[in-house]
Amino acid sequence: MQINFDQTINSGQVFLWKKSDDIWYGIDGQNILVINENKVSSLKKDELDFFRNGDDLEKIFKNISRDKTIRNAVKKFPGLRILRQDPFQCYISFIVSSNSSIQNIRSSLYHICEKFGKKTTFQGMKFHLFPEPKKLAAASNAELLSCGLGYRTKFVKEASMAVMENKIDFDFLKKADYHSAKEALLEIFGIGNKVADCILLFSLDKLESFPLDRWVLRSLQNYYPEKFSFDGKTLTDKKYQTLHDELVEYFGKYAGYSQQFLFKTIRDENQKKWL
Repeated sequence: MQINFDQTINSGQVFLWKKSDDIWYGIDGQNILVINENKVSSLKKDELDFFRNGDDLEKIFKNISRDKTIRNAVKKFPGLRILRQDPFQCYISFIVSSNSSIQNIRSSLYHICEKFGKKTTFQGMKFHLFPEPKKLAAASNAELLSCGLGYRTKFVKEASMAVMENKIDFDFLKKADYHSAKEALLEIFGIGNKVADCILLFSLDKLESFPLDRWVLRSLQNYYPEKFSFDGKTLTDKKYQTLHDELVEYFGKYAGYSQQFLFKTIRDENQKKWL
């Protein structure tokens, strides 16, 4: 099955990507990815398998297609993929994403790269890589604040220090089960349920993770009014986990793919901007 790069990049998973003359340029940790005429090239070897080419999509799509809503979404966006991102970049990106728009998230992350990331050139283009944990951990609050982080400044600082102090070990979290990995992330100041689930799904191989933000909640209200109920506009931690468990029970071990199709569908229906 062929990847649709536009659909995948424009699906709320990544922020440090730009398109110029039909060519996509993306920053992924210490790597640069370039997509030109559906061919992917990278500054370094793509050891992460960023586009998850190893996933058995026929099996996954069959597994998640429990109802007409998902079947229609899979037909509409057959090239949509879950990405496997650099864990530290993904971790910081979704901490920065808290209560913000895609445009503001991108602006802050590009400022972080320009201020703290290593300069490099690839295919005649200049880039700033995403900073390594030690760079952000050593940054002053004033330096981080200048990147437009606002109240998230302290979150980014403490999250970076947690990596340096081995409170967060991404290799360990990849091997851990979903619940153990999520508990570890929730210990970090500034990480709540939704941010943790995004990090787990988009960088730590937890495909049962089902991030619940206001768009996904709206999609559940629209498409599953009888099946998944939740009271009030905000979810308590307990309600979030109960609903998450119900969704995983319904959609199965690849529930994260279902979430991505629902998120993409509801955002596109409401004509929300992407990158």
